[in-house]
Amino acid sequence: MGTELRALCFDAEDPAGLGRFWGALLGWDRARSPGDGPARERTAGDAVELVPTEPTGFRLRFEPARGPRVVRDRLHLHLTSASVEDQDATVARAVELGARHLDVGQLPEEGHVVLQDPEGNELCVLEPGNRFLAECGFLAEVTCDGTRAVGQFWSEALGWPLVWDQDEETSIRPPGGSTNISWGGPPVEPKVGRNRQHLELVAPDDELTAAVDRLVSLGATVLRAEPGPDGRRVLADPDGNELTLVVASALQ
Repeated sequence: MGTELRALCFDAEDPAGLGRFWGALLGWDRARSPGDGPARERTAGDAVELVPTEPTGFRLRFEPARGPRVVRDRLHLHLTSASVEDQDATVARAVELGARHLDVGQLPEEGHVVLQDPEGNELCVLEPGNRFLAECGFLAEVTCDGTRAVGQFWSEALGWPLVWDQDEETSIRPPGGSTNISWGGPPVEPKVGRNRQHLELVAPDDELTAAVDRLVSLGATVLRAEPGPDGRRVLADPDGNELTLVVASALQ
């Protein structure tokens, strides 16, 4: 087992509530945490994880927020539609669960619908017939603000092949997977403060140092040399986006 992508993590004011929204919208299951049982009561500060029901290549993890939202998020999710009726049904379900419509300057003739989840994270429900994402699942894409270099970094770091590399835009997908992670190329907005979303990697216990060294050799920067109270190391990718690295035993 080498270093693998484990989760796309969100800062959340209410991790349980945001987890319920995304679990219901995607049809994903909530993961059981170590120590779960009839006698254990969860608190508002507990992180929540969702296990995919399609081969995305990662979980969704909602963690207690460490600060207020400062700027617009650097990534958002794209959901696909089989038909116009299917798109309308997904939008209606999202709004019923707590999402809101969002105006980001999209034109009337554009087919996608832009929403915010209950805590302001953007998502798009795409129109049917999107050729680029034709081979992807319902959660088709994590689309990010980022350079070509950062797309190449993540392709090498995860061992996921580039399925698009053109005009400074890049996209990767796990072998046999159904969800792309994509970077839109320039112009890239300057990073301000700590991101409210980040990717988390997991490494075998005896390969942590090697995993850190490998990521650094690919262009990452170490932001926190020692593990935090939760056992996670914090690095940044070549665009300065935070990423966390955890060993497998810390998850048991």
